[in-house]
Amino acid sequence: MENNMQTIHRVVQDEIAALNQVFKEIENNSDSYEKVFNLLFNCKNYVIFMGVGKTGHIGSKLAATFASLGIPSFFIDATESMHGDLGMIKNDDIVILISNSGETKETLAPVQYIKKLGAKTIAMTGNKNSTLAQECDANILVHVEKEADQYNLAPTNSSTAALVVGDALACALSEAKGFTKRNFASFHPGGALGRQLLAKDNVGGQNV
Repeated sequence: MENNMQTIHRVVQDEIAALNQVFKEIENNSDSYEKVFNLLFNCKNYVIFMGVGKTGHIGSKLAATFASLGIPSFFIDATESMHGDLGMIKNDDIVILISNSGETKETLAPVQYIKKLGAKTIAMTGNKNSTLAQECDANILVHVEKEADQYNLAPTNSSTAALVVGDALACALSEAKGFTKRNFASFHPGGALGRQLLAKDNVGGQNV
């Protein structure tokens, strides 16, 4: 039986291995990633993340990252969407729905209604043959072989992988859109880094 430190080391190694697997599969699924990137790059309004439970927490973080890097974004809980929050979605938005299995009923439920509103849908899932992947306008595969906990149950490897892929998309989009340090400072005036960048800009120092 593992001791505490052995378990900690194993879980970290498992998550690293899962990310290496996802890294390799991005190349094998480059066409779908390119399609998703182009949809997001040409989005005329908000990029909206949607999920439930652990994927909801990942979606919330990714929405914050997108917004901080100059891509207007927010999060909607999939369950709450069916009780009024669909009213936040407009026809020129893109909704990214996150579900490792692609069969989470709470995440599947709003897809048809999002489409009726005219918004585009993107599935972020570990199963390219899932219902979610098939019903959305585009999908990106974020597949891991197993989770990191001893019972292969708790979202660990899968949620880390979704977070990293979302971060990668945010950074790629930000760079492609010409996001600058000055933009970053404008969006982070309350943080130490934002204040530092703004101060340099105000005194005619480093070009931001």
